[in-house]
Amino acid sequence: IIGIGKETVPAEEGDFSWYQGLKIALFDVSDPEKPKLIDKLVIGDRGTDSPVLRDHKALLFDAERGIMVLPVLLAEIDEDAYGGEVPPYVEGDFVWQGALVLRVSVEDGIEVMGNITHVEDPDFFKRLGHYCPDSPYFIDRALYIGDVLYTVSDALVLMSDLWTLAELGRVYLL
Repeated sequence: IIGIGKETVPAEEGDFSWYQGLKIALFDVSDPEKPKLIDKLVIGDRGTDSPVLRDHKALLFDAERGIMVLPVLLAEIDEDAYGGEVPPYVEGDFVWQGALVLRVSVEDGIEVMGNITHVEDPDFFKRLGHYCPDSPYFIDRALYIGDVLYTVSDALVLMSDLWTLAELGRVYLL
């Protein structure tokens, strides 16, 4: 079983936890009475988000190929600004949005193959901080045909090699 949610850190008050980065967990449930965590991957810091948390259609998963693709809005915290001890309630600044491409298997766990973005302006995220308006270049779907991975935003369809993620072509929609 693959679980997708948020990593958490217990609050000092003890009656709740702070959400942190996006968490992907792989479980062995061959014994349903004793599920075992095989591997986990935490992406980004507090504030990182994915449409997959609200819409299962945003996830691309193929068990035979061992490929999983999900759109991610990545937030990162500048740890130097906190002297190395970052409070758990601090939200990161948005730094990237795109499709995260993962290889998933029981034998090897969860491995990052790479990522794809449609956002071409390198300064787009520097202007945002904690607030991130929607952009027509934010990837919200992925699909593949043969060995071509298609990532889709409102503004663009980008075609990439499924295994190397090298760009093969693009079609602008706006």
